[in-house]
This record gives sequence, C-alpha cells and structure tokens, in this order.
Amino acid sequence: MLNTILVDAGPLIALFDRDDNYHNRIKSFLEGKDFRFLTTTAVLTEVSYMLNFNVQVQIDFFEWVLRQGVLLEEIRQEDIPRIVGLTKKYQDIPMDFADASLVVAAEKRRIFSIISLDSDFDIYRLPGKKMLENIFFR
Repeated sequence: MLNTILVDAGPLIALFDRDDNYHNRIKSFLEGKDFRFLTTTAVLTEVSYMLNFNVQVQIDFFEWVLRQGVLLEEIRQEDIPRIVGLTKKYQDIPMDFADASLVVAAEKRRIFSIISLDSDFDIYRLPGKKMLENIFFR
C-alpha cells in the first residue's frame, strides 16, 4: 500500500530541473520509496513557473502529473476562509497561497507528512498544534 504524503514545489522543481542543487538528492531520496504524492494546483503553478526555462521540461512535468505522478487536492471556495486565517496567523513569515493550500489539504485529508525544501513547514501547525513532518529532512 502506498503512503500518501504532501509534496511542496521545491522537490518537484528539483526532480525535473537537472541543474537544481537538490536534483540528485531528491532522486536518491525517492528511489525505492512507495509514496503517493498529493499536492494542489497552487503548487503546480509554482513548479511550472520555475520550470519556464525549458518548455519541454514543463511538458515532461505535466505529463508526469497526467500519469498520476502526483495527485491533486482541490482547493474550493469554502476553503478560502481557512486560507485567510492561516495567512493572517503566519503573516510574519509570510505564508504564501501554495503553502496555505498544502496545510488545508493536510487538514482535509488528514495527512501529516510532507516533502519540502522549505523550513516554513517546521513552523506551520495543524489543528491541535500538530506538526507536518518534513520527511525529506528527518
């Protein structure tokens, strides 16, 4: 059975950008792991923007998504009040929309693990002060 974990933009960018400082490390980390990745369209937007140096790399990324390399959690209109609340709570960081959408996805799906290159997820908390465990840096 696959373990569903959240994935932030950084690891996805590194996976598809051979020149990224984390490219080899992410590839090595993922080898032999049975993860099912979950993310949001906000994260996909960040990834495609950062991969804009090469249209073929963007296409490769989207085709990987199409083959369910990553599953998408929909952020709906009714999720926006929670995103506003998170943005206010973490305004000193600040929390961007993609990060807030991942926290909302974690809450909705009850997922407590993430792969991220950002330390922000060490600060964000789910209800009950539960932390998302960044398994890339454990």
